[in-house]
Amino acid sequence: MSQAELGRGPGNDPKDMAAILNDLQNDGLVIRAPDAGDRRKNALSLSPSGERRPLQTEKLGRGANEELTAALTPAERTRLMALLARMVEQPEPCASTGPDGEQRAGLPSSQLAQGA
Repeated sequence: MSQAELGRGPGNDPKDMAAILNDLQNDGLVIRAPDAGDRRKNALSLSPSGERRPLQTEKLGRGANEELTAALTPAERTRLMALLARMVEQPEPCASTGPDGEQRAGLPSSQLAQGA
C-alpha cells in the first residue's frame, strides 16, 4: 500500500498520516521506501516488529480484561461482553450537543426519546 492510498482512506487526513507514519517508522513498526513502480510514491510495509505488535497488544488486552473483570462471575463477564459488543455495533452515532455547542458522547437521540 502506498502512503498516499493510506492517507486517502476514510477518516484519514493525509497531513496527519505523514506524522503518524513518521512515529511508526521511528518506533521500528513500519518500513517506508520508494515504490519500485513509481518513485514519487512511498510504499509501506510492516516491519517484523510491526507484524508482531497485534499479537502483543491482544495479549495485553486479554490480561487487562481479566484484571478488570476479576470480581465478576463468568455469567456476568459474558453479559458485559455482549453489552459492549452491542454498543460498538450501534448504527447511530452516539453524540449529543453540550451547553457550549460542542459534540458530547452519549446515547443516540432515538434512545433518549425512548427514555433509555
